[in-house]
Amino acid sequence: TCPPTPPGAATAARFNQLGDQARRPLLFLHNTTGFMVGTDAEQNGVIKHGSKMLQAVANARVPKISIVVGGSYGAGNYAMCGRGLDPRFIFAWPNSKVAVMGGQQAGMVLRIVAEAKQRANGIEPDEKVLDMLQQTTAQKLDSQSTALYGTARLWDDGIIDPAQTRDVLGLSLAASLNAPIPDARFGVFRM
Repeated sequence: TCPPTPPGAATAARFNQLGDQARRPLLFLHNTTGFMVGTDAEQNGVIKHGSKMLQAVANARVPKISIVVGGSYGAGNYAMCGRGLDPRFIFAWPNSKVAVMGGQQAGMVLRIVAEAKQRANGIEPDEKVLDMLQQTTAQKLDSQSTALYGTARLWDDGIIDPAQTRDVLGLSLAASLNAPIPDARFGVFRM
């Protein structure tokens, strides 16, 4: 499923609900930059449709298995059944990254905020200080978003060789399906 756009989130919400009602395990392959932002996305209902997807994922009672194959950023991480939504298993490929946002984006955001604050206080911004703030923020976030960093903190169930994904998925499904699956009980929300 693909959550970044409002139509994608609405489709993913329906897909997750149908899978849950049919008692089919849900597999999430993460490679998302997060939900779209901006005026167009908001006018098209990214918040409404994104929250439907989050609700569908959070309320699904079937086994949920997540594999982070690329990037998994921001609210897209939650929508794709990231650690916060308690998947039965969550694995990472060696090249994967999980963070609130990419290091470069975070560095630029902090630079903009710091520069605006300095100007508001009547101080001429120091470009060298702003450059250093941007670079150190990007480096820190990039180093803390790697698969090895997350696995070392037990944020997932381990790093897997991409070539072994099918075998790991089969074992995960076999283990997950030994537990009973409660009946689906979704709240009422408009699609």
